[in-house]
Amino acid sequence: MSQTLSAQYSPEEVEKGIYDIWEQAGYFKPSGQGEAYCIMLPPPNVTGSLHMGHGFQHTLMDILIRHQRMQGQNTLWQAGTDHAGISTQMVVERQLAQKNTSRHDLGREAFTKAIWDWKQISGSRISEQMRILGVSCDWQRERFTLDEGLSLAVKEAFIRLYEEGLIYRAKHLINWDPKLLTAISDLEVVSEEESGFLWQIAYPIVGEHEHIIVATTRPETLLGDTAVAVHPEDPRYQHWIGRELALPLTDRRIPIIADAAVDRDFGTGAVKITPAHDFNDYEMGLRHGLPLINILTPNAHLNENVPKPYQGLERFAAREQIIADLKASGALIKAIPHTSKIPRGDRSGVIVEPYLTYQWFVKMKDLAEPALKAMQDAQIQFVPENWKNTYFQWLDNIHDWCISRQLWWGHRIPAWYDDEGKIYVGKDEAEVRKKHHLSADKALRQEDDVLDTWFSSALWPFSTLGWPEHTPDLKTFYPTSVLVTGFDILFFWVARMVMMGLKFTGEVPFKTVYITGLIRDHEGQKMSKTKGNVLDPLDLIHGIDLDALVQKRLSGLMQPEMAEKIETVTREQFQNGIPAFGTDALRFTFCALASTGRNIRFDLARLAGYRNFCTKLWNAARFILLNVENKPLATHYELKQLSLGERWLLSRWHNTLALCEEHLKNYRFDLLAQQSYEFAWDEFCDWGLEWAKTILHNENLIEEQKQTRYLLVQVFTQLLALLHPIMPFITEHLFQAFKPLLGESPASLMLASYPKADPKFRDLDSETDFSLLQSIIIGLRNLRSEMNIAPGKPLSLSLKTEGTGLENRLKTYLPSLAKLARLSNIHFIDQEPKQGNHTAIHLKNLSCFIDLSEHIDLNAEKERLDKEKIRLQQEIKKCEDKLNNPDFIKRAPEKIVVQEKQRLSEFNLALEKIKD
Repeated sequence: MSQTLSAQYSPEEVEKGIYDIWEQAGYFKPSGQGEAYCIMLPPPNVTGSLHMGHGFQHTLMDILIRHQRMQGQNTLWQAGTDHAGISTQMVVERQLAQKNTSRHDLGREAFTKAIWDWKQISGSRISEQMRILGVSCDWQRERFTLDEGLSLAVKEAFIRLYEEGLIYRAKHLINWDPKLLTAISDLEVVSEEESGFLWQIAYPIVGEHEHIIVATTRPETLLGDTAVAVHPEDPRYQHWIGRELALPLTDRRIPIIADAAVDRDFGTGAVKITPAHDFNDYEMGLRHGLPLINILTPNAHLNENVPKPYQGLERFAAREQIIADLKASGALIKAIPHTSKIPRGDRSGVIVEPYLTYQWFVKMKDLAEPALKAMQDAQIQFVPENWKNTYFQWLDNIHDWCISRQLWWGHRIPAWYDDEGKIYVGKDEAEVRKKHHLSADKALRQEDDVLDTWFSSALWPFSTLGWPEHTPDLKTFYPTSVLVTGFDILFFWVARMVMMGLKFTGEVPFKTVYITGLIRDHEGQKMSKTKGNVLDPLDLIHGIDLDALVQKRLSGLMQPEMAEKIETVTREQFQNGIPAFGTDALRFTFCALASTGRNIRFDLARLAGYRNFCTKLWNAARFILLNVENKPLATHYELKQLSLGERWLLSRWHNTLALCEEHLKNYRFDLLAQQSYEFAWDEFCDWGLEWAKTILHNENLIEEQKQTRYLLVQVFTQLLALLHPIMPFITEHLFQAFKPLLGESPASLMLASYPKADPKFRDLDSETDFSLLQSIIIGLRNLRSEMNIAPGKPLSLSLKTEGTGLENRLKTYLPSLAKLARLSNIHFIDQEPKQGNHTAIHLKNLSCFIDLSEHIDLNAEKERLDKEKIRLQQEIKKCEDKLNNPDFIKRAPEKIVVQEKQRLSEFNLALEKIKD
C-alpha cells in the first residue's frame, strides 16, 4: 500500500481503493484480543439511502470503534439493516402499480417473494454507501431483521411474552392509516400546523329551550359523540351535569358529564366526547363507561353506525355535507379560522385517524419497572445526562404497545385461530398442534397481521449475537458498550431495547447511550423535500453539478406547486453546483458539529474549511518528506539537545493528546475536532514547521538536523494516528508514504497504536518562553501589515526587559527569532528610544521597539491615518443614526439590524486601532 504524494491533494485519488484493502484484509473483525468493546449499528431501513443523519451518526460511531480498535480492544461494530415493513412494502407495491397489478392480484406468498427478490437487488445500496463513508463495520456479520436467526428470536420473544400474559389481543384505539389500511406507530405520524376551521355547534338540552355550544375541528365525528364534558367546578354548567343533550342530525341523546380534565378556559368550556375517534376522548370514555361508536370504515368512509344519509360518504365529503346540514338546521353557530396540528402518515401523506380495531398489544407496565430501576441504579449512562429525565418521564407514563400491523411484509405473528376463534401461539403450525394436542383435521388459520418493525428492532442488541442460544458472541459482547442514536427514537427504540434486554437476558443492552442532535440546514431549518434544502452526503463527497442537483431535489416531490420556489432557491444557493469535498472533510465536519445541542446547523462553509484542512495536512506531509527522505535522522529523542521550538512542540503535542483522550472519554466530539485541528494547523504547521526550517536550512546545524527530522516524522505520524478515527482515508494514505521512515511499523494505520500522552514531554518553561517569542513575532507581523511593510523586508528590533533573567533567556533564542521575524538586527537597550522614527510593542516585562525610518514616510503615514480616522467617524455616525431610529429597528429585518450592529462594532474597533 506504499504511496507517493502528488503535488495537489485530490480526495478522489486518495480515497480510491483504500477501503477495499481494509475490508479484504479483515481489519474490521474482532481481534479476539483485549477487552470487548461493541457498538450496535441502529439498523437503517433496507429501502433507504444514506442521508445526513446517517452520515453524522455513522461517523461518530466509527470514530469510537476505530479509537478503541487502535487502543487494542476486541472491537465489534455489528452491522445490519431493518426490513422496514411499511416503506418496503410501499416500494414494491408502487412497482407493481406501474405494471397495472397489485399485491392482491399476486397473493401473499408471491408478493412476499417479489419483495425478497427486490431486496436482493436493491437492499444492499445503503451498505455500499456506508462503505464510501469509510465506516469500519464487520460486514461478514451483517444481519437483516428478517433473516432466519433473527426471525427465530422474534418468535421466541413473542411466545414467551404471550405465555406470561404480557401479550394480548384486544379492541383498542390506535393510529390508523386509511390509505395503507394499517395501524402505524406514533413515530410514523408527522403532525404539522395546517389552516382550517373551528366550528361552533349548538347541542340542544333535552326538555329545555337552551343549548350548550361545543367547538370542533372535525364535525364529521359528531355522529360518533357519546357525551359532552364540562369541568365539575364550572359554574356555567354545574346545574346541567347529568342532563341529556339531543345530538344534532341524529335521533340519539347523550349525557352531560363532569371531568376535571376539561379546560374550562378553552373555547366554551364544553367539549364533545367521541371515544372511538379521539385518544383523549377514549381515556375519558373509559373513565365514565361511555359507549364507543366507530363511525368509519377502514378506508375512512362513514359506516352503518351513522344515519343513512351519510352512510358510504368519504370522510371529507361527509364533513361538507354535515356542515351544510347543521347550517340549514340552525345548529351551526359559526366557523372560526383556526390553525391546528394535523397528523399525517409519513409514508402515505394522508390524515391519520384514531381508529377502534382489534390489534395485538404488549403490556408495558411490568416491563417498564425494571427499565426504570436500571436507570435509577446507574446501570445505563445517558450523554448528555439530561436525556435520562425524558426517559424517566416516558416510562412513568407508559401505555400498552400496539405491535400488530395489517401488512404482508414483516414477521408474521406466530398465532393461529380455530373455527371458534380460539388463539394458539407457537413457532409454527406443527408446534401448535403438538403442544395443544390438536388433530390433523382440525382447521387452523394463521394470523394475517405482521409485527411492528420496532418489535424485532427491540431485540437487535442480543438477537444479532445469537440469542436465544447462549453463544460465545453473546457472552463476549453483551451488554454492548455504547449506543449512538438520535433523541427522536429515544422512546420507540432505546427504551424498548432496555425493557426487552432486561426481560430476556437479565442485563441492560448497553452501558452508555450517546444522544446526538438532529442535523438541520445552515439556517437551522429541518431538512425536507418540501423545503428543498436536503443535502445528500454522497453529493458532498463526490460533488454534483447544478442541473443534476436541481433535478434531484425536484424528483419525488409530493407538492408540485413548490417546484419553482425550490429550483430558484437551489440555483441561488449553489450557482456552480457542489464541489467534491471528499469523505475526510465531511467526516471531520460531522465531528466538529457534534456538540451537546438538540439541533445542529450544517454549513457548507465549514465543510470547505475542513477540505482546506486536508490540503494543509497534505502539504505538511510533502514538506516533511522533501526534507527528510534520503537524509540522516535520529533514532530517538535526546531532550537536552532539542531546541526551544522543538521542546515547545513536543510539550504542546502531549498536552493535545491528553485533552483529546479526555474529550473522547466524555463524547465531546466537537472539542476533539477543535483540539486536533488547532494543534495540526496552528501549532504544528504554522509554528513547528516554521521553526524546523530555521534548523533544516542552516548548514552549520548538521547534528541538530537529525533530531529535527526525527521529531517531525514522529509527531506527524502520531498526529495521523490521532486523526485517523476522524479522517481515515487521508491519514492512511499519508501514513503509507511515511512507512519507509518508521522502521518496524504496522501494515495499516488501522493497526497502529493510538497515541498516548506522556507527562515527561510536558515542558511548561519552554512553553512560556516560546509563547513570548510568538507574541513578539505576531506583533511584528501585525505591524508589517498595518504599515504596508513587505513581509520579507528586514526590520531592526530593540528589546528592553524588566530584569536580567528574561534578557539572558531571550539571548539564547535570538538567532531563531531573527529568522522567523525577518530581522536584520536585534539588540538589548537600557533606555526607551526617543519617539520619532520608532514604534513600540509592549508585552509583559518586555518592550519591543522597531525603527521605521527606513520603511515609511512618517508624515505621509500620519496624513493617511487622519483621513482614515475621518472616514471611520463618518461611517460610525451613519450606523448610529440608523440604530437610533425607531422606524429602522421596527421595520428592518432582524438580520439587517444585526448586520448594522456588527458594522458599528467593526468601525469602532478600526477607529481605536487608528488612534493607537
